[in-house]
Amino acid sequence: MGREQNILKNLDIPLVSLYGVLIFMGWLNIYAASYNAAHPNIFDNQMEYGKQFIWVVTALALSGIVLLFEGKFFQDYAYVIYMVVIMLLVLVLIIGKEVNGAKAWFGIGSFGIQPSEFAKIGVTLALAKYLSEPGIRMQDIKTRFIAASIIIFPCVLIMLQPDTGTVLVSIAFILVMYREGLSGNVLLLGLLAAVLSVVSLLMKSATFNLPFLADPVSGKYTLMIIIVCLALLLFWAIKRAVVPRLRKPAYYLLIGGTIGSIIFINSVDYVVEDVLDDHQRVRINILLGLEDDPQGAGYNVKQSKTAIGSGGFIGKGFLQGTLTKYKYVPMQSTDFIFCTVGEEWGFVGTSIVVILFVTLILRIFFVAERQRSKFTRIFAYCVACIFFMHLLINIGMAIGLAPVIGIPLPFFSYGGSSLWGFTLLMFMLIKLDADRLNIL
Repeated sequence: MGREQNILKNLDIPLVSLYGVLIFMGWLNIYAASYNAAHPNIFDNQMEYGKQFIWVVTALALSGIVLLFEGKFFQDYAYVIYMVVIMLLVLVLIIGKEVNGAKAWFGIGSFGIQPSEFAKIGVTLALAKYLSEPGIRMQDIKTRFIAASIIIFPCVLIMLQPDTGTVLVSIAFILVMYREGLSGNVLLLGLLAAVLSVVSLLMKSATFNLPFLADPVSGKYTLMIIIVCLALLLFWAIKRAVVPRLRKPAYYLLIGGTIGSIIFINSVDYVVEDVLDDHQRVRINILLGLEDDPQGAGYNVKQSKTAIGSGGFIGKGFLQGTLTKYKYVPMQSTDFIFCTVGEEWGFVGTSIVVILFVTLILRIFFVAERQRSKFTRIFAYCVACIFFMHLLINIGMAIGLAPVIGIPLPFFSYGGSSLWGFTLLMFMLIKLDADRLNIL
């Protein structure tokens, strides 16, 4: 009895409370999004809200089971859990059930399990385990390579399903490595790559008449010419302004950056045209204003924005949302669950939801910084960054600021796999934090 009392005494009550509030609000909004007057019982397991109740109950059971483990268990078996996740990702490609064009599910009756949702747990544990080992320095090339491999290997398997959204969430782990000593230049390089990607896509379909060429040049090649011209200008500036002993390294960096930029522009074109599915490519083009398809790929976002806007300041009230009630918004209980919040609870309701999530993320950062264990600190930062990416991209999709790539809103979107995955991440952290006083 003493041990159980000690576990409960050391639990972070704000984290547990935020989890409970968010999971309850999520269930109510799934009820509103998929409400059927012929099946008004919120516990009716023929409907999504009834099935979600089962997932909620099992998630609560999982949270209790996690608390029974010693916190050290997750650190000791981090690599084992990572390998189990890898095996599941391979297995789902062989015997998985195809849903919406992605072979990403294990079918169990009317339910399904999506192993990619648990890949985030495996990567988080393995990355925290590796980066917390003695002698590991983020400044070493070997450390960066191994850490990147831990992240990228499951991403490759997930892309084969394909599930672009889950892969995109993996960007969050770069922020964790930055906290552990990764140079800020890497983040700057990532930002420049993102800008170059957008500019490359915007210019791709255009043609330009350049004064020194007789024939029009495509936007892609025009961008390459601009980069080369800028490189030549910088070459001249370096020769005049930089001290002689630093010129040679600067020249190498400039040449490497120029060649790398040209290769990157071509790789962006290849990924968009040959790697992404047609619907993903269309959604990106619509987001960038390169295509206009209000009744096709852009329909989801248009309806979502209309539903959110129609909620006004205080919303239409619980179960009173007309666009969501009559199913005018596709995927309104999964990817676009936020539009239900906007229509029924308005600006006030959406603000409360965002504030709750931001509070959760900030609390996790606070918990991370009070740890004596480097493993727990890194694990906590991984969890916070995963929640941040899901929040940013899912709400961005709903209001038209991000491409529609199928990322759930934690605790709100319908689905057992995501609910289990987020619950396990939360309560592994809560358990590790509860054991912090036992670490010397």
